[in-house]
Amino acid sequence: MSEQEQPSETEVELELDTEVVEDSAEAPTEEVLQEVTLESVQAELEVALVKVDEQQADVLRAQAEAQNIRRRSEQDVAKAHKFGQEKLMTEVVSLLDNLGRAIEAGSADGASLKGLLEGVEMSQKMLLDGLQKFNVTQLDPHGEPFNPELHEAMTAVPNPDLEPNTVMEVFQKGYTLNGRLVRPAMVVVSK
Repeated sequence: MSEQEQPSETEVELELDTEVVEDSAEAPTEEVLQEVTLESVQAELEVALVKVDEQQADVLRAQAEAQNIRRRSEQDVAKAHKFGQEKLMTEVVSLLDNLGRAIEAGSADGASLKGLLEGVEMSQKMLLDGLQKFNVTQLDPHGEPFNPELHEAMTAVPNPDLEPNTVMEVFQKGYTLNGRLVRPAMVVVSK
């Protein structure tokens, strides 16, 4: 290298001095930044940990509450299954009482068949009224058009007086519960 390309000793010293000044000026700033950054990160971490603890407690409470609700619901369903027919049984027991009275009246000395028949008819009416309270409807389709969704045709008989597929006779009445078929009516249909 030539003399022109090489820096002089004073230039080298100046460059070193400026580097030392720059390093010494930056060093405290970096340390302060590191301290501030470390302290703020630690504070943020503590806040985040507190939030996590609170959220974990909230989750545990929510899980416990959901489990309690599920358990109470299961108990309510079990009770509903166990005691749901209580009102219906009250109606049936009353009917049994009336049928027992009809039997006693029919077996008494001097009892007439007419009195026994009246007692049985009253018991039947009482049962039908009780079933209506529970949305049970009797299907008596005599004279109505045949409906395969509600009726079961036992036989078809020619009848010139009725239109085809009209219910002529009812062998056994049908029943629905809340609009859902429990038992179809067994019928004779005209053809």
